[in-house]
Parts: sequence; C-alpha cells; structure tokens
Amino acid sequence: MYSEIQRERADIGGLMARPEYREWNPELIKPKKLLNPVKASRSHQELHRELLMNHRRGLGVDSKPELQRVLEHRRRNQLIKKKKEELEAKRLQCPFEQELLRRQQRLNQLEKPPEFIKVRENLRRIATLTSEERAL
Repeated sequence: MYSEIQRERADIGGLMARPEYREWNPELIKPKKLLNPVKASRSHQELHRELLMNHRRGLGVDSKPELQRVLEHRRRNQLIKKKKEELEAKRLQCPFEQELLRRQQRLNQLEKPPEFIKVRENLRRIATLTSEERAL
C-alpha cells in the first residue's frame, strides 16, 4: 500500500524541478538549498558539539556539571531548612508557647548582668593590664 502511494506521488510530480529538467534548459536559474539559520548559528554548533562529546564520554543529556549539582543541592537544603524554621515558628504561635518563651526571655535578662557592669569590668581589666605593662 505504501509503495502504491509513492508511485502515485511520483507520477503527479512536485513543485521542485526534476534534475533532468534543469539539465535540459541551462538558461534556468538553478535552485540553491537554503541554509537553516538555527543550524548555521555558532551557539547551535557549539551546543551540538558539546552534546556529541558528552554522548561519546557516556554522560547523559540530563547530567549536569558538578558545580551546578552542588549549588542546586545547597539551594535545596536551604529551602528545606527555611521551611523547617517556618514550621517551627508556626508551632510556637500558640498562646501557651508564647507565654513560655516570654518567661524564658525574662529569666535570661534577669540572670544577665546589666551592660554598664560589663563595661566597667572590661575597663578594670584594661587598667590592670596597662599598669602591669608599665611595671615591666
């Protein structure tokens, strides 16, 4: 059946001039094959060359460079960590948890000495160090 269709098409003829017809009349302009702009572009040629090299080396089309894989892995881990933190923050949104957090912060502030006492202690240390340096 397929061969019959081929024969019918051959009998009908096409829009392109047959080679015998071109040779028969030399005054006619011979058609030139048009260049495919995609295949003619340098970026397409480089991509095709890279794909061929990867295929020869046995790398799949889906495989990515190591740096890109590492960066995507880090990005994925950061997103997972961020989602976990958001879930943790949502979990702490209940009133009981908030009150516990406030009390814990208040206790930490009471245990921590005021800032001016820390500064005063640092000044004392500096003063003792400078006096010891003078003695040497």
